[in-house]
Amino acid sequence: MSNPVGAAGEPWQWDEPHWRGLVNQVRAGRRLAPARWKGGARCAVALSFDSDHDTNELRDGGKSIGRMSWGQYGNRVGVPRIIELLDRYGIKASFYVPAVAALLYPDEQKRLVAEGHEIGIHGWIHELNSVLPYEVERDLMFRSTDTLEKITGVRPVGLRTPSWDFSPNTLRIETELGLLYDSSLMADEDCYDLVMDGKSTGIVEVPVEWVRDDAVYFMMNRFQSLRPYTPPKDVLEIFLREFDAAYQAGGLFQLTMHPHIITPRSRIWILEEVIRHAQAKGDVWFATHAEVAAYVKSV
Repeated sequence: MSNPVGAAGEPWQWDEPHWRGLVNQVRAGRRLAPARWKGGARCAVALSFDSDHDTNELRDGGKSIGRMSWGQYGNRVGVPRIIELLDRYGIKASFYVPAVAALLYPDEQKRLVAEGHEIGIHGWIHELNSVLPYEVERDLMFRSTDTLEKITGVRPVGLRTPSWDFSPNTLRIETELGLLYDSSLMADEDCYDLVMDGKSTGIVEVPVEWVRDDAVYFMMNRFQSLRPYTPPKDVLEIFLREFDAAYQAGGLFQLTMHPHIITPRSRIWILEEVIRHAQAKGDVWFATHAEVAAYVKSV
């Protein structure tokens, strides 16, 4: 894969081949939007949880015991609370787990797989791919995949890059892994084929969006200036409007959450209300990201 990053001069001084090369590294190809979803459903709902746990802080040096305890909350309280809720409504979801988090909490991953949920790749220690050379990123991604398979007995078929940080080499490595799908990019609201240097890779993108992520509304760091906070009722309204629009269009409603963020007592009801609202429509297919990717690729 070509890597046009690093040309001399300011961006306004680049020639056209250079800026086109940057743009064309990874692009959205053919839209994969079925006329109807599995079982004749009008809309597909793909719920996901990034089980970062302690790795959010470990990636930054592991200096804050408090932030690591917040990660442990995700395992002790968050994931069990999510599993109970999903089980109550008969829903399967996708969990993206850094390998270090899986090694810290292997029983969590085994339980999720045993109960029919999907485990996806989410880096080694929630590292940022864009700062890594190809060889290091590849080693970490392959080791992460092998680690998740060893713990759960199931080899992952999808990747969500940590912090949705996608390097010029990430898609190449995904093709080397033979993955079915990625869920890190934002070029559409429906699934699409990922194109690398002008050629289809056959990898499906199950697109994400910051507006459909709980962290942007609730995440905070007491040692930094990061202090966003949106009232839970307002977050619910945003999520419901996103779902209603997806339903009207006959498309995909994809939602990203975090066990340590969405599950406090004053917030977990957001997820339940989204589920109840969607199920009330009657013709909605709740599926894992892997199931969505496989379906759109098959029709």
